[in-house]
Amino acid sequence: MTVFRCRLPRIAPGLIAIATTLAIAGAAQAARLADIASFQGVRSNPLVGYGLVVGLGNTGDQTTQTPFTGQALKNMLTQLGVTMPTGTNMQLKNVAAVMVTASLPPFAGPGQTLDVTVSSIGNAKSLRGGTLLMTPLKGADGQIYALAQGNVLAPGISAGAAGSSVQVNQTAAARIPNGAVIERTVASDLADNGEIELELKEANFDTALRTMNAVNQTFGRNIASARNSRVITLQTPVDDSAKVAFLARVQNIDVTPGQARPRVVINSRTGSVVMNTTVTLDQAAVAHGNLSVVIDSNPIVSQPNAFSGGQTAVVPNADVTVQEGSGALNMVRASATLRDVVNALNQLGATPTDLMAILEALKSAGALNADLEII
Repeated sequence: MTVFRCRLPRIAPGLIAIATTLAIAGAAQAARLADIASFQGVRSNPLVGYGLVVGLGNTGDQTTQTPFTGQALKNMLTQLGVTMPTGTNMQLKNVAAVMVTASLPPFAGPGQTLDVTVSSIGNAKSLRGGTLLMTPLKGADGQIYALAQGNVLAPGISAGAAGSSVQVNQTAAARIPNGAVIERTVASDLADNGEIELELKEANFDTALRTMNAVNQTFGRNIASARNSRVITLQTPVDDSAKVAFLARVQNIDVTPGQARPRVVINSRTGSVVMNTTVTLDQAAVAHGNLSVVIDSNPIVSQPNAFSGGQTAVVPNADVTVQEGSGALNMVRASATLRDVVNALNQLGATPTDLMAILEALKSAGALNADLEII
């Protein structure tokens, strides 16, 4: 018998209450500009490269299924002066093809090191104990900015025998601390023309206005002007030393962010529902019920008479019953604060799955005063 029921544990009001308390506390406090904004041009750049990890204990790629691994190994050996006979079939299990990724921080110079992540792209079982051979790391422009090489550090471990296996954590991805050396820098014109743009991480006209006023008040003159809800233009000194001191002083200014837009975020994969402190509800009526589908399998055995020459057969037979729970109409009162919203939704006794549908319906009915975002 197979039973499908749409009944999940009731949503825990304590979890949302904790999130409410933290959000209210965060909204009432001032924040450093370094935490809510960044200077234009001060950013990291992603790097990527293709390489080989060798020295694996029979846990590498099966070259018959991943031909690019054998091809890359042949090309590397050719560059090292080793000539492979034509038609050589390399059956190796201690080599794995990997993608190497890293992030080039701003103002990084040649000779500095980066942490790199090594990820298998073939059917290697584990990268544990392997060594990454020299791999060029390229940027979006196709130029080489770093070279990666070193012993990989895999956080997981796996073992198997007689058809049984066990694995702890991820074994097909690893890290190499300080595994890449920077060879090229990214040009940066930080306020070379006497101006720099301060970009808010969250666009908000109120926050932009408060930021402009806070900067001008700190320096005692009008050196900041808000261009829009995200960008504030700052006039900077020309001298490099004075420029660094100026930017350091700016990023330590405290600004109270403006009120965020009401937003409800629903994660359909995990069943999580998160809402900020500005979410409110208008009065509405909601009805919801549980739906149960029960499939009872009762196979029938058909037995022929003796000496009839027939064969015994099993005839499938199933009884399907659909039961729908009572969907009483519940009144949701108008709520002025997030705590009132949480209490109103909890009184419905809805599960997280039902809550997603209810919030979407409330938004369509115009009773939910918030942006509904589904991720």
